[in-house]
Formats: sequence, structure tokens, C-alpha cells
Amino acid sequence: MLEQFVAVMPGTLAPALLVMSLSVMLTVGEGRDKPISSHWRLIGLTVGLIAATIFAGLRASAVINQRTFVNYPVLWCAIIADILTIVVVVFARRITTNWQQHKVFMHIANAVAAIDIALTLFYALPDVILQLTIWVGPGDPIFTSDMLLRALGFALGLAMSIIVAAIFRTMRSTAVRASFTAAVLAVLVILFVRHLTGVMQILQARGFPIGHTGFVALAWSINHNDWMIMAQAFVFLIPAVASVVAGFRMPLTGANEAIGRKHKAFRRRAVASAVWSLVAMIGVTLTLTVGVAATHQTITLSPPEAYSLKDGVATIPFSQVEDGHLHRFEYKAKDGTVMRFIIIRKNGGAYGIGLDACENCGDAGYYEKDGKIICKKCEVAINLATIGFKGGCNPIPFPYKTGHGKITIQTTDLDALSAHFQ
Repeated sequence: MLEQFVAVMPGTLAPALLVMSLSVMLTVGEGRDKPISSHWRLIGLTVGLIAATIFAGLRASAVINQRTFVNYPVLWCAIIADILTIVVVVFARRITTNWQQHKVFMHIANAVAAIDIALTLFYALPDVILQLTIWVGPGDPIFTSDMLLRALGFALGLAMSIIVAAIFRTMRSTAVRASFTAAVLAVLVILFVRHLTGVMQILQARGFPIGHTGFVALAWSINHNDWMIMAQAFVFLIPAVASVVAGFRMPLTGANEAIGRKHKAFRRRAVASAVWSLVAMIGVTLTLTVGVAATHQTITLSPPEAYSLKDGVATIPFSQVEDGHLHRFEYKAKDGTVMRFIIIRKNGGAYGIGLDACENCGDAGYYEKDGKIICKKCEVAINLATIGFKGGCNPIPFPYKTGHGKITIQTTDLDALSAHFQ
């Protein structure tokens, strides 16, 4: 349960904060007084969610085996949308004030917000949605206590992101407008940095020269991704403090008792919003520190074994891998990528052979525990019978031949799959 919670909450928090922030900054009027474009943000949310679900399904079924092919153009579009959304938020006050006099700007602002929401969801949610594929271990009954706990962890992670965003939203009526705007801008800048990091990762993997400074910046951003997620929550300390300060600056006594009561109510709301916001920030911090530490216990993969490699053919004798245990091998592809593949003798004498990587969890690798082959990242036990077949968390298969007491693998088949380790 904790594994699913820790995986889902960080992946859904940024989209939830983005939707909430743009809703606060661009919402005007009620009922018929609202611009027709106010529904575009909801459309962007729906389109992004549907597209992410379809993309996750294609990845899980191995129809798409290189997600960077899709993510690369999406990230560039997201970066442009992030910049335009930052501009929209900077001028949000002017856009929303007397918007009927300049409807076109209101419509443009909502269109930009809808596009940014859709692209952000499409990039962020597939990895979250793929958590749905590991609720039931291969060969296990559908309804088990483990499945229910995984489902509960998924639901709680999603619920926490929504609740955190909803708590921060309560400050819209008590915080000084400039303070809430500053927090939203900070959220958008951090989101821009995270999208830019994704692009730089792809460029660096493709051999594009990013320079020493660019590499240092990329490494810092990757290593501090959890800190950036926490920062997106902690920036709302700005409106929280501003709310409390504004509340205590209001006089509670005066000639008009009604105004005094109104000020008291405002102060109570401001303090309550600030306290709950602080609780939400602490919850996010604990999830990304204590929770992550508890679920990411270091597991060392077994060292690669020696094998014969000659004239573009890798040869492993049956005698080396017939004990029924996991055997790991390493190969350096033509493009310089260091790859790993695994071999295990299955029940019935057949061999399960595939990359030490899967479509869902990337090149995290597999390890053996209590006679089971387990994915290092998602902790799902792999059904031995399915090793060698596409889909889910199974090792990515590749062609090979058996006979004359040995397994032979053409290195050209491995070269073609090097992208899975980049």
C-alpha cells in the first residue's frame, strides 16, 4: 500500500496544484456571467486525462516501447505552454477585471491554461496510471488482501493530492491577491524547470552536447526532483502568512459592531486556512522523505556473469543457467549503451530470456527472492511462465536460439533495444 501511495501522490500533486491555481487566478463571474471559455480548462483536464490513459495503455501492452518518441515533442509544447501560462498569471488581474470589455484576452488566457493543463497531465499521469497494472501479481487471484491494500494506497495517494490542492484553494478569500499570485508563479516556474529537465534528459541520452554547466544543472534537477515537488507545496506559505497578517491587522473593536464581527470571522478563516495549509505541507514532506525512504530500500542487483561473445554472437551454455536461478549478463551496444539481459530456466525445461528492463519500470532490473523474480522498482513478482512475452512488468523479450547445449543471441538484436537503457 505504501509503495502505491508514495508513487501516486508525487505524480498527481503538480497537476492538481496547476488546475487549482489556474482556477483561482482565472475564475470570474457566476452562472451566465461566466465567459464561455471558462469551460475550456475542464476540457483540457478531460482531454489530458483521456490521452494519458490511452498512452499508459499503449505502453502497458507494449504497442509503444519507446516513450521518449512521444514525450519529446510533448515536453517542448509543455515548455512553451508553461511560459505562456506564466505570462497569463502575471496579467491575470488585468484580464479578469472587467473582462467583458476585452473578452478576447479572457478567452486566450483560458485557452492557454487549458493547453498547459492537458499537456501537464499527459506527461505526468501515465506513470501513475501504470500503477494500476501491478495491483494483481501474475497468477494470483484478483481479490486478495494485497490487491486491496495496493488499491487503497493508489486511492489515498490520489485523494491526498486533491485534498492538498483544495486546502491551498481555501486561501483565495483571505490571502492578499499578490501573495497568492506569487505562490502560483512559483508553482509554474518549478513546473517549467521539471519539464525542461525532461527535455534535457532526452537530449543528453541522444548525445546532444549540453556542456558541463548544462550537465551539472541537469544532474542537480534530477537529484532534487522530490525537493522541487515539496517546494511546489511550500510556496503556499506565502499566502498563508499573508492571510494571517491581514487578519491580525484588522481592528476587532470600533464604532460598528457588524464590521468587528466580520473582521473576527475573517481572522478565524485566515488562521484556519494557514494551519491546514501547514498540515498539508507537512504531509507532502513526510510522504517524500519518510515514505520514500521506507519504500526505497537499497537492493543490489547480482553482478553480471561472463559469457562468450564472438563475431556478433553471444553464447551461453545450458550448464551455466540450468539451476533454475536468475542469471544476469551485460552487453555494450554499438552506440556505447551498457545493457543487461537475464536468463532463467523455467518449469518444464524452457528458458525465460529478456532484457533486465520492462516497459513499465524502465531499466530498474529484477532480482531473485524466495524463488521469485521480482521487479526492483515496483516490487511485483513476475510469473516465470510469462518471461519471454511482451507486456506489463515482464522483461522485454528479444530473439534467441537454443540448441546443441547452448543459447545463442545475435548482438544486432540487442543493439536494436539499447534505447531501453538510455
